[in-house]
Amino acid sequence: MNFDDNAILIQNLVNGNEKAYMFLLDTYHRRLNAYALTLVSDQDQAKDIVQNVFLKTWKSRKKLKTQFSIQSFLYKAVYNEFINSYQKNKAMMLLQKKYLESLGEVVEETDTNLLEQMITVVNNEIQNLPPKCQKVFILSKKEGLTNIEISEYLNVSIKTVEAQITKAFSILRERLGKKYEMIFILVFGTRPLKLAEQGQIL
Repeated sequence: MNFDDNAILIQNLVNGNEKAYMFLLDTYHRRLNAYALTLVSDQDQAKDIVQNVFLKTWKSRKKLKTQFSIQSFLYKAVYNEFINSYQKNKAMMLLQKKYLESLGEVVEETDTNLLEQMITVVNNEIQNLPPKCQKVFILSKKEGLTNIEISEYLNVSIKTVEAQITKAFSILRERLGKKYEMIFILVFGTRPLKLAEQGQIL
């Protein structure tokens, strides 16, 4: 089958032909990665942007139209993903700055031994999370894997990964209470309440 023909390629994607999707990956992955690098100047971030674009393209494939260029669609999708990522990161950076400033005050005012005890309590509660929830949370927050990497490693959907991480933050927030919020920034670089509400992880 001639997937070089734009209309044939799109029609096969719409129909769920995995060979068409593999052709899309083989043909455009390197080009899109190079394009994403010009936007973010960071290899890991560029990789995440491109992976997200391909995943979203496959999930939303039934909305593709044969009269539109798949190449133009993909480049535009990378740009839009970059904009969305930039806006989220910008908002999170402002939020993080605010709480890092507060954290500095907490560290100065709190006894070192007490801080260590609080961190121990947080880590103990992580061990008490439901098994699946704990595994995803540790891969994300302690191993530093992205949601996409966790999804591929555990062979589950990205939505499942996001749900498990959000669930972990909600459980920990409920068990530990508000006084431990700053300790979350020390241990994970995140604030549990807002992230659990938004379903987003830094």
